[in-house]
Amino acid sequence: MKAARALLILLCLATISCQSQNQSQDQLNAKEFEEKLASTPDAQLLDVRTPAEYQDGHLHQALNVDYKNEAFTDQIKALDKDKPVFVYCLAGSRSAGAAKILSENGFKKIYDLKGGYLKWTSAGNPIDEPAQAGAKPKGMSADDFQQMVQAEPVVMIDFNAPWCAPCVKMLPIIHQLEKEYAGKAKVVAINYDENKSLAKDLGIDEIPAFLMYKNGKLVERKNGLIEEKEFRTWLDAQL
Repeated sequence: MKAARALLILLCLATISCQSQNQSQDQLNAKEFEEKLASTPDAQLLDVRTPAEYQDGHLHQALNVDYKNEAFTDQIKALDKDKPVFVYCLAGSRSAGAAKILSENGFKKIYDLKGGYLKWTSAGNPIDEPAQAGAKPKGMSADDFQQMVQAEPVVMIDFNAPWCAPCVKMLPIIHQLEKEYAGKAKVVAINYDENKSLAKDLGIDEIPAFLMYKNGKLVERKNGLIEEKEFRTWLDAQL
């Protein structure tokens, strides 16, 4: 009986702990994040992307603390745990991980930008421009891209990134489809990090992103984790 009672107490404590942790974290879309940030005078704004990503543009007055850096937990100790923390990354996965660590380290209120910097910029919200603003964009040009999608009747584009877990999982499938559909459809993998300007021009605000073109025109786009069978069905429907 005592053992059962002790187990029940432990379960209750664990439930309370989980509820408390969840209450300390709020995931907000770009509009909600902007409004909440503007109305919070003591906000602490964290950009948890890499320094290179930060240099390519960031939210005004954001502090860059790289989530992937081993020193992340030590670096956040310099922040005030009693003041709200607003956190974002590129697409949302790293900021979710950062929010969890912040909560585990005693931060009282954490706001996580759903969809990250991609959603923020696609909504037209203000940013501090890249240090090299005005320089020639890196990667494929919009003209080159248009020529590529017009070169064959059916073209499927995969925008991916090495830090995106679903992207990495699906990339071998993309390469396999590229070989199998050669002569029938063109399948192209494009690295988001190397083609940010192109992604912006195409309205890519979430990755992985898959764009299907037929006769040079965009007919459909999809996001997220897709099974191999669905890719084949999607491609076959265009042939």
